Amino acid sequence: MLSVELHAHSALSYDGRDPVELLLEQAAAVGLDALAITDHDELDASIEAAERAADYGLVGIVGMEVTSSAGHVLAFDIDEPIPAGLSYEETLDRIREQDGLAVVPHPFQKSRHGVAPHISREQLASADAVEVYNSRLLTGLANRKAEKFALANDLPMTAGSDAHISEMVGQAVTEVGTNERRADAILDAIAEGRTGVVGTRTPWHISFRQAAGGAKRRMKHTVADFL
Repeated sequence: MLSVELHAHSALSYDGRDPVELLLEQAAAVGLDALAITDHDELDASIEAAERAADYGLVGIVGMEVTSSAGHVLAFDIDEPIPAGLSYEETLDRIREQDGLAVVPHPFQKSRHGVAPHISREQLASADAVEVYNSRLLTGLANRKAEKFALANDLPMTAGSDAHISEMVGQAVTEVGTNERRADAILDAIAEGRTGVVGTRTPWHISFRQAAGGAKRRMKHTVADFL
């Protein structure tokens, strides 16, 4: 089994804080085997991390968090960014055109752009996998709904820290049933459902700090775009 962080943000995300090297250092420090940086509608930092991962004893997985018109979708193993604003189905199609893997994060968390309130259950079930444990939780109800849905629809399950600061990388990991330390082997195992999830709630003060810092960074981006 390999321990994999599938949901983390660098400073390239509008609400992320830290550079690639800090996320890689944290992933190595907590004993992870692989890391995917999944910035909002950006791919460059993830590619950089994947190229540098071996220097930290890690497997790097290229990915991004795409903002579809219905909400967020994680795209893995892609070469080109998926445009924001496409429909949910078109987003999945674009990911698969690149032979990528489409994973739906926090589907039942409406306040965090979960897709479930905006698409049918049949559409949700067409994803390649569902994130059933996101460490940035309040009551855990949304995670439980996601797990129940994945089990009912025989969908592979993943976990993610959804870290926006480096200290939170590794809060929630996907245990992947392969011993092959390659990105393609890890993603193939996920697609086949050979996964387990292990997670710990992000502490309240960290969640608050991430949210507050993200709000400040979003404001800076907005002002910069306006100017």
